Amino acid sequence: MARVVLIEDEPNIAEAIRFILARDGWEVTALADGLGGIEAIRAGAPDLVILDLMLPGVSGMELLGAIRADRRLGTVPVLMLTAKGQGRDRDAAMQAGVNRFMTKPFSNAEMLATVRELAGHV
Repeated sequence: MARVVLIEDEPNIAEAIRFILARDGWEVTALADGLGGIEAIRAGAPDLVILDLMLPGVSGMELLGAIRADRRLGTVPVLMLTAKGQGRDRDAAMQAGVNRFMTKPFSNAEMLATVRELAGHV
């Protein structure tokens, strides 16, 4: 079973993503803030990480930096979500090593197709 760690502070969005992915056979570990995020990612050994850009505690950008700096996690694909579609946020995330950037709202089909592609399950 493919695993994803989802770190999203908006409960409705987190539950929608969890439902979409679980229905597709994914094991989803969800956190509502960035605190403990890197530990959850290390423990979960995910095939993919989905991060919200703006999180309480530790931001998505900080978590992305920690993932890319970690020898064991550095190659894990990361999908970053944001309600802000501003170019500078996208540029900063791409420069920090995000694999894909998705603006909220998104369609269920777009989320599922992106997750499958990033995890190599197309």
